[in-house]
Amino acid sequence: MLKKSEFHRKIRKTHRWLGVVLGVQFLFWTLGGIYFSWSNMDEVKGEDQKAIEIPLNANLNFISPKNIIDKIRLKDSAAYLIDLKIIQILNKPFYQITYSSKDIKVKKIQLADAVSGELRTTLSKNEAIAIAKKSLAKKSTIIKTEFLTATNGHHEYRKQPLPAYAVTLNPENPITVYVASELGTVQKFRNSKWRTYDIFWMLHTMDFETRSNFSNWLLRAFSIFGLLSILSGFVLFFVSRKTKKLRVN
Repeated sequence: MLKKSEFHRKIRKTHRWLGVVLGVQFLFWTLGGIYFSWSNMDEVKGEDQKAIEIPLNANLNFISPKNIIDKIRLKDSAAYLIDLKIIQILNKPFYQITYSSKDIKVKKIQLADAVSGELRTTLSKNEAIAIAKKSLAKKSTIIKTEFLTATNGHHEYRKQPLPAYAVTLNPENPITVYVASELGTVQKFRNSKWRTYDIFWMLHTMDFETRSNFSNWLLRAFSIFGLLSILSGFVLFFVSRKTKKLRVN
């Protein structure tokens, strides 16, 4: 058996090293909490830079969606209708139809003029740029445009519809507007504040790939370390207390 002094020393050493390991992560959690609480989420999401979209005129003579679906069937098998929306593309109304053939997991998207019924192709680069500019409240100049067909877990446009155009503009502070070419709509706004937020969120969740997995093993391990640190602290408190009493007597 361990002597009381040896047991005391081991508990103190364990508690000290757990404190060092956990202290680094606690620092990240604290810094992240400060940034989250002091951040304006509208600014982080780019809401303050978005333009107000003018609604469509209710007097428009919309063509029946069935006519569009019949046209789709002339060129492709459309066994299931998954979603149907009316969207705007540069002030014109379009149907955004999501459908699938035999395999319901494989989704396809077709855009069609909601008035004429004409099917249209995916967005061009110039259309995406025009849509990105129109989505911002202030006039802006283009810094660069990229066409994305794939992203990894660390990309700021992760898990979003592809392909997409990443249009970086400079109204005042640079902001990247992501426009999905098949959907015909803006998906995300990304600015420097969002990127800083994303880094702190990554450190907060300890998920360095997707930023959304709260059940990752690293976070679980640190939760166990935290519990051990608390328990060792309680043990150390009572052991130290008894030792002190013995010395007084």
